Amino acid sequence: MADDLERTGTDGERPFGWSGVRRRLNAVPPQGPGPENRAAPPAAHPPGAEPPKLRPSGQLSSQARSGWGAAEDIEPRRQAPAPDGPKLPPSGALRPERPAAQVPPPAQPAPGPRRRPEADPARGNPTAEATKIRLHELLIEELEHGSLEGLPIEQQREAVTRAARELIAQEALQLGGMSRDELLDAVADEVLGLGPLEPLLREASVSEVMVNDIDKIYYEQEGRIFRSPARFRDKQHVMRIIERIVAPLGRRIDESSPMVDARLPDGSRVNITIPPASPKAPSITIRKFRADKMRMADLIAVGSMSEATAEFLAMCVRAHLNIIISGGTGTGKTTMLNALSAFIPNTERIITIEDPAELRLQQDHIITLEARPASVEGKNQIKQRDLVKNCLRMRPDRIIVGEVRGEECFDMLQAMNTGHDGSISTVHANTPRDAIARLENMVLMAGMDLPARAIREQISSAIHVFIQVSRLQDGSRKITHVTEISGMEGDTITLQDIFLFKLDRVDEDGKVQGRMLPTGIRPSFVAKFKLAGIELGPHLFAPPAPERPEVQR
Repeated sequence: MADDLERTGTDGERPFGWSGVRRRLNAVPPQGPGPENRAAPPAAHPPGAEPPKLRPSGQLSSQARSGWGAAEDIEPRRQAPAPDGPKLPPSGALRPERPAAQVPPPAQPAPGPRRRPEADPARGNPTAEATKIRLHELLIEELEHGSLEGLPIEQQREAVTRAARELIAQEALQLGGMSRDELLDAVADEVLGLGPLEPLLREASVSEVMVNDIDKIYYEQEGRIFRSPARFRDKQHVMRIIERIVAPLGRRIDESSPMVDARLPDGSRVNITIPPASPKAPSITIRKFRADKMRMADLIAVGSMSEATAEFLAMCVRAHLNIIISGGTGTGKTTMLNALSAFIPNTERIITIEDPAELRLQQDHIITLEARPASVEGKNQIKQRDLVKNCLRMRPDRIIVGEVRGEECFDMLQAMNTGHDGSISTVHANTPRDAIARLENMVLMAGMDLPARAIREQISSAIHVFIQVSRLQDGSRKITHVTEISGMEGDTITLQDIFLFKLDRVDEDGKVQGRMLPTGIRPSFVAKFKLAGIELGPHLFAPPAPERPEVQR
């Protein structure tokens, strides 16, 4: 690479190097329409000189062979590029650009139906794929180390796109049926993002991305799973993307540590497994982080709950009841917790405990605590149980545990029983009754040799309400139960449903038709509402009148 940087052309500079690209990018724009200000189009190569020869693949620099090179530390992009990108001066630093004329944006078309994410345009086209690989290698060779470091992601993308456009012209690369913009987007995704996964990550309606193999990429959209036509080139390509995810976090993944949980810069959760844990191929699962916050009004609008249910749950939060949200994977437990937290007064001190951190509360007085796995040496682990114990010394008004998974359950129940009312947490379970059984098992994981009745008494006195969320067969997510713990009968915890989801029918399109209805039972904790100054309207618990069949006359 050092020899290459010293090599010059007939005009004293590298004919096709990054310095030449930089001079073209920073050329002063013409000041008028006269012929003296018109710049001649650049030639593909200097007159009289031989066309550029592609370097044999075996002689690529170590950066080009690695697949990323100097671009290792660039963050993945999340937004479209700005219309006027940076100009790169010879020193490699960004200098101010002359203000451009303000052009009004084009009129935006009316929003249409959601489309599935676009496929990789080079897939199934050998010429286009070879061009993309070659252009990627040239960019890695030509980009100066650190030339993009510290720039906003939109400026990084604009700089890479301009450099790639120059290299396409200089090397006379064949597009192979792709448009120039498609090629530039695909290469920018490789240099700055997660390669073929970027179109899926940019699509707002996609909630999860799953990689099972190099040619088996799936995504979840509106509650249903689809297969993407995008693919990786080979397993080495997948491993480069994996390294790109874990490297900024200081994590390591190899045969000795083949599983890792990570988080993308936007907050999306990532789980990665490689051989020998997944012997066939590396796997990647990305739970996307929502850019917008789902509020109670949004959940009512999409049919997840009724207005009466939302009003009742808001009262439960304001009255400092302890609430457990239960449900399966991907049913919307965290979304429900975020929506409920909107009713916590802004004057209260909230401490959240998560693994990993993904809650987004809008209050001002919030402290976020996050668990951490052990290092490769088995040291420096931070458990959720340690965080629950520690937060009790931090004068909390509310304790929110993102998800109860193990031994921290005992300490959480202890906190709920010792004056820290108003706590909210989630647990994986299919019904409220199953949630109680899971809580019992997690208390036993703490190593406490307690009889079953003592554990159940702790649960009965600590928790007031269970909210059960489920994903139905049409992919919709709904609250199916709002259930209170009414006490104990012998050794059994008694439950009574306040609201239940009633299934009416499944229509011809497979959509579930139903509604959330009160059971007519008033909860036993109504006295807590009165102490909080909350009046319950009789309409909340009145069961609907039975429908009378029409009389045929």
